[in-house]
Amino acid sequence: MRRAFESKIVHDRQETRARQRIELSLCGDGKGVDEMDIGEIADLLGEESEALLGFGSPKVARDMLQLPGPDWVERCFGGSDRPPAVLASLQSLFGHGRLAGTGYLSILPVDQGIEHSAGASFAPNPLYFDPENIVRLAIESGCNAVVSTLGVLGSVARKYVDRIPFIVKINHNELLTYPNHYDQILFASADQAYDMGAAAVGATIYFGSEESDDQITEISEAFQAAHELGMACVLWCYVRNEAFTVDGKNYETSADLTGQANHIGATIEADLIKQKAPTINGGYPAVNKAGGKFGKYDRRMYDELCSDNPIDMTRYQVLNCFSGRVGLINSGGGSGENDLRDVVRLAVINKRAGGMGLISGRKTFQKPMAEGIKLFEAIQSVYACDEVTIA
Repeated sequence: MRRAFESKIVHDRQETRARQRIELSLCGDGKGVDEMDIGEIADLLGEESEALLGFGSPKVARDMLQLPGPDWVERCFGGSDRPPAVLASLQSLFGHGRLAGTGYLSILPVDQGIEHSAGASFAPNPLYFDPENIVRLAIESGCNAVVSTLGVLGSVARKYVDRIPFIVKINHNELLTYPNHYDQILFASADQAYDMGAAAVGATIYFGSEESDDQITEISEAFQAAHELGMACVLWCYVRNEAFTVDGKNYETSADLTGQANHIGATIEADLIKQKAPTINGGYPAVNKAGGKFGKYDRRMYDELCSDNPIDMTRYQVLNCFSGRVGLINSGGGSGENDLRDVVRLAVINKRAGGMGLISGRKTFQKPMAEGIKLFEAIQSVYACDEVTIA
């Protein structure tokens, strides 16, 4: 009797939350993207412009993929085992911000206060020690959602959860243990994210690490709980192992290894996958050549399904996300000398590969807020530009 009563309470709360998320998705921020045209995008790409914008012979045809679009949630999850409330939560992400209704995502993630330490992350702009400014940056940048820790989002939830979708990151690697180690541990639960009003939970798995078995088990269980509560699930599918650096080349961002990480992430029912942009390929052959038997691979992975063009390498990541049935978001990486060019380049590659968007943190919040907003507007311009097509 008690179980039935508790189930009814959860069901009623899910229905109410689903209605709220649909209402939130319809309101957006009312602003249009301050668009760059194709000429400005090409100018920023410089010498790579033709190789990226003119690329027209991908190894994997676009017809093999479920491509982003306004109907993507219904098309890819309408017939799945996801509860209806999860579809409403996903739709709230796609229905918010300047890219609302396009099928693309532009997201601000700020969990670096734990992952990279607060002092090191926020010293370039101490404004972001205050959680409210993190959420303000996401709102004023027209983002689809904001990702952060339980504490950051919880501290301002009552004020902002109805103004922008929250994604609560539930596990982290902290850097205060000596010597430093690399292990994602749970900091929060699906219940806490649900009680806050979050649309989704996020988590990281270090695939290839000694701790990955435990992380896969923990996050699979957490994602099941989140789905039962009606929240979407976003997985950071990072590859990490010192043995993956061979002859001075780091294969943690190789297309083949990150592609397999994506496939495992989709297998534990992540709805969206966040992956580092591929910079190299051939991780399996390199590691096998260096140290012994590792994994399994087929030469056709490199000859028939991929090339050295970054659009092809990113498309291989999309292919491993159940052919696009799970959305691929690439990360923007750390701040550099020409962040405007870098984010535009990454957005062009992701979009032309069939990816779903960009998630950009340090490049945007380690600057004055106005500059961070301009970077987000540049990213959104690429996804809003009809002349940047899917290859």
